[in-house]
Amino acid sequence: MNREIAVSEALDLLDDVGLENVSTRRLAKRLGVEQPSLYYHFKTKKDLLAAMAEAAMAPHAHAALPEPGDDWRSWFLDNSRSFRRTLLLRRDGARLHAGSTPTGDLDRIRRKMTFLMASGVPERHAQMAMLAAGRFTVGCVLEEQADADAPDLPDNVPALDHEAAFEAGLALILGGLEQHTAAPDTAH
Repeated sequence: MNREIAVSEALDLLDDVGLENVSTRRLAKRLGVEQPSLYYHFKTKKDLLAAMAEAAMAPHAHAALPEPGDDWRSWFLDNSRSFRRTLLLRRDGARLHAGSTPTGDLDRIRRKMTFLMASGVPERHAQMAMLAAGRFTVGCVLEEQADADAPDLPDNVPALDHEAAFEAGLALILGGLEQHTAAPDTAH
């Protein structure tokens, strides 16, 4: 057993039993090892969850970064959609991600911010828009994943189209950001 295998098995365990039932005891049993052997790789369950969150975010973390000349609006939407798709890949993906610190992603975040500012988005607005879009996305996925586990709605209650609701909210965030953004050739 190595760290990568343990994290991969922990993510499979997450998909099987849900976040509230992931434990080092269950993971050790799944791996066929004694529970204390996990502490060689993860000092605490929090360390295990952080490693799981980082691994679960890999599809989004490896998505293409924006290039100079890309349309910032399209990129902003695509970046949020990529984040949503990645959170939805795992059962309780949003709960796993919530509260995690993107320590391995700081250079990518800086590059994204630099791109937005070079596109004419004021720094503070770029920061707040990225934060708002990220938290909005996590919240949407939290609700979507909770609804997947909820009992069926009565016939007189319409089902929520989660993707349409996400897109509508994302458009509102982008619209607000556009109001505070000048074209790059007019920004000073």
